[in-house]
Amino acid sequence: MKTGVAIVGGGLAGLALARHLHRAGVAFELFEARERFGGRIAALDAQGGRVDLGPSWFWPGQPRIAALAEACGLEVFEQYATGALVFEDERGTVHRGMGYASMEGSLRVAGGMVRLVEALVADLPARSLHLSAPVRRVGAEGSVTLADGTRCTAETVVFALPPRVARGLAFDPALAPGQLDALAAIPTWMAGHAKFVAVYDRPFWREEGLSGDAMSRRGPLMEIHDASGPEGTPAALFGFLGLPARVRAGHAAEVEQAALAQLGRIFGPQALAPVATRLQDWAQEPETASELDLDPPRTHPEYGLPEALRGLHEGRIRFAVTELAPEMGGYMEGALAAADHLAGELLAQSAAR
Repeated sequence: MKTGVAIVGGGLAGLALARHLHRAGVAFELFEARERFGGRIAALDAQGGRVDLGPSWFWPGQPRIAALAEACGLEVFEQYATGALVFEDERGTVHRGMGYASMEGSLRVAGGMVRLVEALVADLPARSLHLSAPVRRVGAEGSVTLADGTRCTAETVVFALPPRVARGLAFDPALAPGQLDALAAIPTWMAGHAKFVAVYDRPFWREEGLSGDAMSRRGPLMEIHDASGPEGTPAALFGFLGLPARVRAGHAAEVEQAALAQLGRIFGPQALAPVATRLQDWAQEPETASELDLDPPRTHPEYGLPEALRGLHEGRIRFAVTELAPEMGGYMEGALAAADHLAGELLAQSAAR
């Protein structure tokens, strides 16, 4: 197999880069290790629609994702923010009316962020998209070798996957210690986190004057939000787990049971009867998280491309991933910014030949 650009990773950045290249007539092959596209963007198929298991929001001032949603004909709506916030203290005592929805003004995509992924995939040639195709080795001559031994040579290899995951690949020749250290030093945003989603037949908390927002010092969910679609369909709540990744590992059933019990404490008995639940633990997915990501950063990192990662393998290896984006690093907007930036460079190189 031979192509112009080999893209390793089929998340938002990899697909967006492929879209740029395809529209410019540049040949590419995209390799995704998972059985689905989207990377950290995923959804639970539930009664009445889908609920985000990964990123849910974008914000005004992030023009790329807004433009992509519009170009794909997708409906954008505001996060539900009407009603009071609930606070649960260390003893499990619930206090209502402690403030208002903390994510007011955030924007979402009807049908979930997976709609963006599906729209991008639909715009690309199926013959160039490869699922269940994990890359294991990267050669100096611009080759990638898959787990099944398939080899693809390219003028440029683009890593559209977390730097710490890329660090686990085999390189020939080997990367220098400083380059490996630079990859290891870049935290994968939200990789150590987990989400619990509960879907209901209707958003009953709204009927009680609650926004669906809750904060807890008891847990296991530390922060809860309304995850419902437009007009409350599908009806859902989600929460971020406060338990460290190493503590919750191997205890999914117990964590789900405790999370559901907590929703019952906070929102009442109706919360104990969901039509569906899902615990999405990103820390347990090797395509997203490395061992270094099990202890996530407490603040948003200063992302960007370190000098040590420029010109790898004589410039044949490049990056298009949100953690190395020129702006909005860590966010979906950053993934699109990284794809835009690299596409501009690759197309300029192609035109100069």
